[in-house]
Amino acid sequence: MQGNSAILTIIAFQALILFSLWGILYQVVKQQGRILLRLDQLDHRAVHVETERGQQGLEVGTTISTFRLPDIEGGMVSLEDFRGKHVLLVYWGPNCGFCELLAPDLARLQGDLRVAGVQLVLVSQDDAQANRRLVEESGLKCPTLLMEGDHPLVVQGAFREMGTPSAYLLDEQGSVSRPLAVGGDAILALAMGAIGDRPRRGRLPGERPLNESRIERNGLKAGTPAPPFRLTDLRGETIALEDYRGRQVLLVFTDPNCGPCEVLAPHLVRVHREHRDNGLALLMVARGEIEENRHKADKYGFEFPVVLQERWKLSREYGIFVVPVAFLIDEEGVIVKDVARGVDEILALVPQGLAAGRT
Repeated sequence: MQGNSAILTIIAFQALILFSLWGILYQVVKQQGRILLRLDQLDHRAVHVETERGQQGLEVGTTISTFRLPDIEGGMVSLEDFRGKHVLLVYWGPNCGFCELLAPDLARLQGDLRVAGVQLVLVSQDDAQANRRLVEESGLKCPTLLMEGDHPLVVQGAFREMGTPSAYLLDEQGSVSRPLAVGGDAILALAMGAIGDRPRRGRLPGERPLNESRIERNGLKAGTPAPPFRLTDLRGETIALEDYRGRQVLLVFTDPNCGPCEVLAPHLVRVHREHRDNGLALLMVARGEIEENRHKADKYGFEFPVVLQERWKLSREYGIFVVPVAFLIDEEGVIVKDVARGVDEILALVPQGLAAGRT
């Protein structure tokens, strides 16, 4: 009996120890969970504050630090050169589709801006040649300045974490006089506000006012005939969309320097290999230089055609200025679904195209 009692005492003691250890462990985990939750909340709050601050830009009344930057012609331009004038300072890039869309509208306004005492100034982180090409083709005649990624305009606030296009209107002393404008429409509204009621130049013959500009920017809708095209592929052969009549076509727009496009690439290879004989054709429209696109095609083993568009020219006709995107086009050349954006949405078009091809 005494032996059994001793055993029971030992078991009870061990159970007590285990229970105590479990209680301590629970409190540690609970406390750790609170700490992690608190850190997560602080992290989200920091991201939110940073995003909110970035979207708001510099406050009205903030003075932009004077700068001196090279222009696309090799000269040097300083903010001091424009003292006594208002300055519409636009952050843009020639490889940005929305900037390409904005450029001709800014060109049409630059005469009115000049009459109103407003100097249009473009700043870019891209190379001089690309900027020069877009400026000349758009008819822009204004200073276009080049800055490095660590320039104070980027690092210290004005365009830190900003996308293109975005813009400030500066007063005669170089201080922000209007809130940051982000996107083409907001920049045009900022420019029109700077012009105000001052006399404007007459429009050229056939030129439409800006408020009549109706360029699609969110992608052509389902039921719209797909704009035809004839483009050169990576082998130098000409490919036309009409060559694909009678087949469902997955038309994918990409860029060799686009991260999500890299993620999408092996999936497209798989889709083509599995379904090229099932009535679904895959056709890629790429931007950029032919050599970098050939390198990407070799890297992933593209067996489907890759045609090259000039900057965003064909994207403009399809009403979309981002990559990767895709359109599903039926046998008659009509867009079946609204534009698919990103890897998941693009891949979701595949079964829809296959199902339609079997009906």
